Amino acid sequence: MVCSGTTDHAEVIQITFDPEIVSFKDLLEIFWTVHDPTTLNRQGNDVGPQYRSVIFYHNEEQQKIAKASIQNVASKLWDDPIVTEVSPLKAFYPAENHHDNYYNKVGNRNPYCNFIITPKINKFRKKFANKLKIEK
Repeated sequence: MVCSGTTDHAEVIQITFDPEIVSFKDLLEIFWTVHDPTTLNRQGNDVGPQYRSVIFYHNEEQQKIAKASIQNVASKLWDDPIVTEVSPLKAFYPAENHHDNYYNKVGNRNPYCNFIITPKINKFRKKFANKLKIEK
């Protein structure tokens, strides 16, 4: 139903984080770096309102930080105007289980992941190496 583009839903992830370890501001910097916030209703080859650039905030502080981040971070990283919507989270509906860890399951075996997602992950790992948890 979401893929029909008629539900006003957006395909998003909800991130649970410890602000003592990583701040909301830091998460937004990562978001602006690996996500194109300049294309209306589109991400990569995916087109439609369900693919719009959006930040759903949980409280007024997150709203304030998100709006400031658009001005202070995103607009300096991207030449084109930022079209990212900043809206309150009303509800979050998890995707079907087969979407969980999708990239880890199919990775480079899937052409879309290989050409669209892998470069973003590589860019993230390079730019934010100091924020990555080291596995033991």
